[in-house]
Amino acid sequence: RSYRELPLRLFEFGSVYRFEKSGVVHGLTRVRGMTQDDAHIYCTREQMVGEIKNLLGFVLDLLRDFGLNDFYLELSTRDDSDKFIGGDAEWEEATDALREAAVDSGLDLVDDPGGAAFYGPKISVQAKDAIGRTWQLSTIQVDFNQPKRFELEYQAADGSRQQPVMLHRALFGSIERFFGVLLEHYAGAMPPWLAPVQVVGIPIGDPHVPHLEKVAARLRERGVRVEVDASADRMQKKIRNAQKQKVPYMLLAGDDDVSKDAVSFRYRNGEQKNGVPIDEAVEEIVQAVRDRIQI
Repeated sequence: RSYRELPLRLFEFGSVYRFEKSGVVHGLTRVRGMTQDDAHIYCTREQMVGEIKNLLGFVLDLLRDFGLNDFYLELSTRDDSDKFIGGDAEWEEATDALREAAVDSGLDLVDDPGGAAFYGPKISVQAKDAIGRTWQLSTIQVDFNQPKRFELEYQAADGSRQQPVMLHRALFGSIERFFGVLLEHYAGAMPPWLAPVQVVGIPIGDPHVPHLEKVAARLRERGVRVEVDASADRMQKKIRNAQKQKVPYMLLAGDDDVSKDAVSFRYRNGEQKNGVPIDEAVEEIVQAVRDRIQI
């Protein structure tokens, strides 16, 4: 119950299960069992606004890394119903802190009266996907009430005992739902850094398999997820399979590529570059993964 150095951050992943009515469950975006990435940050009142601003900036940068760039913010506050706990002054202070951080972000802010949790107001990040649908993702909540109920306190610089402020934050919310949103956003064509298989090597014939295995070993040394399709299928079927699986890169090899220590680059949109030296091919893929670009 006693803390000496604030802010203090406690991180946790928790499983949540719920019984949904028939017809409500919908793919990964509405599941019966989910994993949530929750964290609780304990800070002083003086640190509160700065912590919220830092949190919001971190959240937005994180979502942008995943390719989501179109946001607005929703500020959920309490209404006159009796489902909320705590005094008016604390609610006003918490709401003002969230509003200041939201305005400072430069994003559009939409009010949501009555949408707060019973213990405090929250900001939620509303992100639009590639076809304009809006999804509620990350949330940040300010909570004066639960630290009070649990009698939490810390020793301030003047030696007095003070009650901390509790910030709840969820970066992705439900991990399963966030993954479902990404699949919808990219229509399954994930950027190279997120793709389960980033590269598939496709030999024109069996004699070219060792050449592609050598290229695959170079890529694995750089942390790239790569497979070589050495099955008995014809080359055209291997290409079609990789394109249906939306693998970002296909590396083809025939006699000419082997003789030149090169590969033919084929992208999932059907474009192709022939005779690319292995060093250049490896570097292009590694850079695309490192820079989190979409192809």
